[in-house]
Amino acid sequence: MTGIDWANISDWRAREGHTLGAWAMHSADSAGRVHAEQPHPFRSPYQRDRDRIVHSAAFRRLAHKTQVFTGLADDYHRSRLTHTLEVTSIARTLARALALNEDLVETLALGHDIGHPPLGHAGEDTLADLLAAEGGFNHNAQALRIMTLLEGLSSRFPGLNLSREVLDAQATRKRDGSAPAPLLETQVVDAADSIAYDTHDTDDAIELGLVGLDELLELPIVAEAATRAREVLGDVTGGDLRRAVLHELVDLQVADLVAESRGTIERLAIDSVARVRAVFDGDGAGRGVRVVAHSPPVAAGKKQLEMFLFQKVYRSDRVMTVRAAAQEKLSQLFAWYVAHPEELPARFRARAGACGVPRSTADYIAGMTDRYLEWDHGRRLC
Repeated sequence: MTGIDWANISDWRAREGHTLGAWAMHSADSAGRVHAEQPHPFRSPYQRDRDRIVHSAAFRRLAHKTQVFTGLADDYHRSRLTHTLEVTSIARTLARALALNEDLVETLALGHDIGHPPLGHAGEDTLADLLAAEGGFNHNAQALRIMTLLEGLSSRFPGLNLSREVLDAQATRKRDGSAPAPLLETQVVDAADSIAYDTHDTDDAIELGLVGLDELLELPIVAEAATRAREVLGDVTGGDLRRAVLHELVDLQVADLVAESRGTIERLAIDSVARVRAVFDGDGAGRGVRVVAHSPPVAAGKKQLEMFLFQKVYRSDRVMTVRAAAQEKLSQLFAWYVAHPEELPARFRARAGACGVPRSTADYIAGMTDRYLEWDHGRRLC
């Protein structure tokens, strides 16, 4: 076949012009990179950012980092990587429904958790305590540190040299007051993250026997999901009901978010990125508006579910016992490396001169997987 105008049909500028809303972040309007690079012949800036994250060591390690349930011997529950992929799937659906930049959304979703240390939030809380005198530790701030410093793409500059919009989004997630108001693409990823963990933590908790489906069905948002499931499938029970409820729980939240966000875009006449930011900042006249948000009933239902999970799951005796043992190992290994900085890998020893031994030790340990931390603790301290 000859005569195909490949230059035209593969041009991302033209494609975005046809498919994105005026409120979306168009790649052509990107503020660029910290270090200038030649444009790619057929990949947009955000496509390149996505690929840099996917090919990074930090992303690969997510496969063996805990999401919530530290140290529990079960292959069913989520890892940090499977959580990231679920967030990305939901975020892309939301982006397409709201005519947003899917490439940017996918990039933000894939990179949003690369700063998480081993052992899930237990590891993060431990490092935060250990670094209290050094400015603390936060996985969102650590992700930005990875993107701009710790990962290496080229000897010409540190970090991955991602687009400024990606870095701004991560700065927003770490609540950096100097970051610009979040794009709708950033807001979508935050919402997708919430939908994913509310649902899959519920699933994992049931699978591990921490709670029963009957307890969850007492919550209004879960009860509504069950009603919807029975309307489609009839009088299902047991495992079939559980799977159907979880499916409907995601769909319920996504559908509500799309409808509510579309309504807000129209109501507030949002017709540009500048308008998105002005609305979030409050137009200088008071409290701003997050455009991508749930309706009040669904938001209230999610809050009830999250409170239930916190009380019945995240702080259950079983989870807390395992968590405490894991935190102790991380603390011991951290102290050992601070006392023996010569044993840090060469690049972390070199960086310790600029940021201090405790921070460089935290950079090293935060990059470990759960199983590597276990192994390293065994060889150093046992």
